[in-house]
Amino acid sequence: MYYPDELVEEIREKNDIVDVVSGYVKLQKKGGSYFGLCPFHNEKSPSFSVSQSKQMYYCFGCGAGGNVITFIMEYEKFTFPESIKYLADRAGVELPEMEYSKEARKRADLRNLLFEINKKAATYFYYQLKGENGANARAYFEKRELSEETINRFGLGYSNMYSDDLYRYMKKEGYSDKVLKETGLFTMNEKGVYDKFWNRVMYPIMDINNKVIGFGGRVMGDGEPKYLNSPETMLFDKSRNLYGLNLARTSKKPNLIICEGYMDVIALHQAGFNQAVASLGTALTTGHALLLKRYTNEVLLTYDSDGAGVKAALRAIPILKEAGLRIKVINMRPYKDPDEFIKALGAEEFQKRIDTATSSFLYEIEILEQQYDLKDPESKTEFYNAMARKLSEFTEQVERNNYIQAVCEKYFIEYDSFRKLVNDYGEKFYVANELKHQKQEEAAGMRSTKDDGLRKAQKILLTWLIEDPQLYHKIKNYISPRDFIEPIYHDVAVKLFEQLENNRLNPASIISMYESEEEHKEVASLFNAPLSEELSLAEKEKALNETIYKVKKNSVDYRSRNAATADELSMLVKEQAELGKLSKMHISLK
Repeated sequence: MYYPDELVEEIREKNDIVDVVSGYVKLQKKGGSYFGLCPFHNEKSPSFSVSQSKQMYYCFGCGAGGNVITFIMEYEKFTFPESIKYLADRAGVELPEMEYSKEARKRADLRNLLFEINKKAATYFYYQLKGENGANARAYFEKRELSEETINRFGLGYSNMYSDDLYRYMKKEGYSDKVLKETGLFTMNEKGVYDKFWNRVMYPIMDINNKVIGFGGRVMGDGEPKYLNSPETMLFDKSRNLYGLNLARTSKKPNLIICEGYMDVIALHQAGFNQAVASLGTALTTGHALLLKRYTNEVLLTYDSDGAGVKAALRAIPILKEAGLRIKVINMRPYKDPDEFIKALGAEEFQKRIDTATSSFLYEIEILEQQYDLKDPESKTEFYNAMARKLSEFTEQVERNNYIQAVCEKYFIEYDSFRKLVNDYGEKFYVANELKHQKQEEAAGMRSTKDDGLRKAQKILLTWLIEDPQLYHKIKNYISPRDFIEPIYHDVAVKLFEQLENNRLNPASIISMYESEEEHKEVASLFNAPLSEELSLAEKEKALNETIYKVKKNSVDYRSRNAATADELSMLVKEQAELGKLSKMHISLK
């Protein structure tokens, strides 16, 4: 689909990048930019930068970068037209009816077909549940004490005993094997075509817009696997979706409850806890945590109280912390999960457990304690040291001291001596982190030496020009777009110099002039080369003049090697003479 450049620019300008990105990533302002944990790769230290003045983002860790349109495309896995439509709706801009390009039309048509087929499959499973073949499935839901209202709200269903039942139905509806293969609902091989789900109670999985994107199914009887989920498709990415979020996101509760399974979510919603969600047959991921952060600042973990549930909780806690979420853990003992708890004790008792939920740190300490024999002095000392090491990782002194006090009160430890122990570990932790950081910087330095220094100089100069637009008028008589040798550098320089000449600097709009995500990343990197803020004015001016000379000399040398005519050689002789003057000139930043 093609949209006029003017319309694309209007939509981009009406969607401030900081406002949009902060809906997905927790950002903190540092200097002139905002920083957060990159949503496109796993990291512990924020390297993801968002600039309000440039209207761009760039990750110094993985190189992801672009403008607000690029971000929505990358994060939501949207096509360019889908991203434009999303941002237009967000900003209240009405889009004209436009024609799709052939490729975009093909992709959009397939996407719409998959939504259509999933909806029909969900409806088919629902009616199978209500029919005579669904008697066992209905009995299963009755045993689980689900009301008719709950079954309807979650669209629960049943896939019957025949292994090609849904396939035959879809063929009657006129869908081709090629399209049906993309749904993940069928297994197709040399032996034939089989339904992925049969003889299972069915749980439709919906996105936040209440569209069916996949399914989960629990087998009736003793078959394996007990639970089966849709494979990943164009619509379904289990690491970026949460079961029940389509309902929970509109909850007025101050938190979201994270469960392990479908039935836990359904049981909690039925009991009035409509803020419950679950990951989809996979461990909690950074994508899940960032998705949760869009809707809440606090999450409550209700993972099963068995060994596997404890391990899952311990894995999830640091991931949720990195996303900037507060975490508490609900104690469901002596029951295994929320479903069992509510059936046994009811909603009021579960609310009491919510009210007395343990902070994630104290929960981790409780689990840690189980590894030690506190009746044995040596083991007890090891436990205290293990707690001190964990406490030393708190960076905020007030928070660390509060937890030291809580731990001392719980285990009857003398406060001052334990606080000293924690601080001693804190110094070691700080030194270790500094050494790690130093090694990372050295590794980055080694990588940078491999990078072409001349290309780096071109990047730095382009970044400098958008950071300080007045610089353009001081260097335009010495540097032109042809001095940027790399093809995309040259193309960007042409566009940037034109903007600067007309006093309408808009680097984010330059990104919109390119089509692929790889080009967006490359252009974003040209505008985000590292400029040292710690240098004095004199040092900055020296660096600037050296960069200008390096870019110009590289340009002249390159064109000298590739000159094809006498006129070109004659012009280059003059430029060689100008180089000597340029090396002695001093361009000021004042």
